[in-house]
Amino acid sequence: MSIQYFAKDRTFYLSGGDVSYVMHVTPEGNLMHLYWGKRVTDGAIIPRIDCYPEGASFDKPAQHQPWEIPTHIGGWYGQAAVGAVNEMGDDLTELKVVSHEIYPGKRELTGLPATYVEKDGEAESLEILLQDALTGLSVTAVYSVYAETGVITRSLRLTNEGKADLQITGLLAASVPLYGREYDVVHLKGAWARERRVARQSVGQGEYRIFSQRGASGHEANPFIALCEKSATEFAGEVWSMNFVYSGSFLAGAHVDNNDNTRLYMGMNPDTFRWLLQRGETLQSPEAVLVYSDAGMNGMSQKYHALYRTRLVRGAWRDKTRPVLINNWEGTYFDFNEEKILEIARRAADIGVELFVLDDGWFGRRNSDNCSLGDWVENPEKLPHGITGLAERINALGLKFGLWFEPEMISPDSDLYRAHPDWCLHAEGRERVQSRQQLILDMSREEVQDYVIEAVSRVLRGANIEYVKWDMNRNMTESFSQGRDPRRQLETQHRYMLGLYRVMEKITSDFPEVLFESCSGGGGRFDAGMLYYMPQTWTSDDTDAVERLCLQYGTSYVYPASAMGAHVSAVPNHQTGRVTGMRMRGEVAMGGNFGFELDLSKLSAEDIEIARQLVCEVKQAREITGKGVFTRLISPFEGSHAAWQFVSPEGDQALLCVYQVLCRPNTPPFRVRMKGLIPGAIYEDEAGNRYTGDVLMNMGLWMALKGDFTSRVVRLKRAN
Repeated sequence: MSIQYFAKDRTFYLSGGDVSYVMHVTPEGNLMHLYWGKRVTDGAIIPRIDCYPEGASFDKPAQHQPWEIPTHIGGWYGQAAVGAVNEMGDDLTELKVVSHEIYPGKRELTGLPATYVEKDGEAESLEILLQDALTGLSVTAVYSVYAETGVITRSLRLTNEGKADLQITGLLAASVPLYGREYDVVHLKGAWARERRVARQSVGQGEYRIFSQRGASGHEANPFIALCEKSATEFAGEVWSMNFVYSGSFLAGAHVDNNDNTRLYMGMNPDTFRWLLQRGETLQSPEAVLVYSDAGMNGMSQKYHALYRTRLVRGAWRDKTRPVLINNWEGTYFDFNEEKILEIARRAADIGVELFVLDDGWFGRRNSDNCSLGDWVENPEKLPHGITGLAERINALGLKFGLWFEPEMISPDSDLYRAHPDWCLHAEGRERVQSRQQLILDMSREEVQDYVIEAVSRVLRGANIEYVKWDMNRNMTESFSQGRDPRRQLETQHRYMLGLYRVMEKITSDFPEVLFESCSGGGGRFDAGMLYYMPQTWTSDDTDAVERLCLQYGTSYVYPASAMGAHVSAVPNHQTGRVTGMRMRGEVAMGGNFGFELDLSKLSAEDIEIARQLVCEVKQAREITGKGVFTRLISPFEGSHAAWQFVSPEGDQALLCVYQVLCRPNTPPFRVRMKGLIPGAIYEDEAGNRYTGDVLMNMGLWMALKGDFTSRVVRLKRAN
């Protein structure tokens, strides 16, 4: 069994794979956390919480006890997992355990993305009901543990069973105490065009927070946080981590108390979240995914990858190999017509590309980014045969056809805005702050959701569109909704996300064969919530090969390679001005869903031939890059080299990718040692060289890369 309850000790054991998570109900009915880490014998932990000192006379025991769901009661001064202001005006909440239920499988979260199971035996779930007797607030803590990996998911469901309304002011999906403070905190920091850089430092003393208030998970901080042993590496050491299955504002942190114990937490950002919970109503938190590893950062990442690729991503494209595509954006920007698009498509078909994607500029009067968002009708001056006619011509070349949308946005200069100026997020009497000369549609309103569903669906019904790039190019400023009860205005950001999820659920369900890719100014909304609806995300607007080493390396801490859009763009690069060779650009892009982002007519004959070779190589490798076990080998953050690998689930194939940024004179070759191969197996590379798996893993391959911005990809197949 994955979950057991020991009635004598009133203790819960959630055990899966090599992981245990243990909780205890005190005689007073308080739910306390005892342990999360390497698997222990079920029932073996003595449920003691009296080992925590009381401290000063004014520092009550509640401050130091290992609460599973801390609230502001009895002297708790930390971040509350549940904050609720009652009719008396105080926010005191005393949650006592009432009952629990253990059941096989995992239930859906209504209206929210979440991980899932296909068979009940894959996971077991526990729901613990707690209640505040004075206010009638019920909190159901929902846990699921995956049997093979020990990955744990957690969320809270709040129900007002009292006689008066409650104002929910805080809601954490997970809050877990860990003992001691000798940890490093790890998260993914960044900005536009340099998202998800790995940040690691001592957790220190006090509190370390990461957050978004932008109404999106954001370029600046990804909703992921981890604590690890200071000695932890990519391959060894203990790691405790959390990832939020949510696409809006969030808060995550690590707090070190004055007894030098550390609490890790993840949930809604209280600066942008309030919820009026009226009598009889229920509020469901998003889900947090908790991953423990004693095999270092790669061990942690591989658990996330396996879960997200197969039990978060859904639909027809979950297990399919993704097509090689070309997108015209960096090749033409807004300056194109039908003939120019067809010229690029013909050249793409000639080198083996499978999908053409028409990006921004096809609709309304969209010749720059200052108008027409919301008016999803093709521009006849650019496309005299419309989207339908263009799709037919693209298909006749042997290519699939895809289209860019930015459905959540509205331009002040648009027919939609002129008809519905109240449909944007705004605060009455305040300036409607524009970014990129656009505003945000109020997706918290059902009539706006219905408009977006119909506008996008009408285009998809009218042509043979097999791919959609769903963009979102600005963050929220005035995230308020016209006509909403003032007591509910701070609900708008979360209501927006619930509305957006409804829209995405409807459209992706109605067009199940379409491959959807999410985007947000590049990688500004690369999160698990989006992957539930769209199986891949545009990793970043920065397509420079050197920068992409860091981008893809950092993104892989949580998200699988099958989720990363990775394209070859023109040089000098549009973001950095750097000039790198076609071969390196292609072999970096091979680490994700491969495509081109350029005008092929401007390439030299030599680069066209290399591009043709790359397409052929990608088609041979994409099964393993899409479904294989990914391992980071050499970090681009630590020197001039980078390396990663993919190994098939059976261990019979491997793809080793090695990169050099800057060359130094008179330096010896360096070794790259692989992981995850079968020790006694014989592996053969494309040149006919043979190696045993143990030699490749222990001695490794010698690499001697010549010149700046160079790379080498080695494909290995088992020969015996």
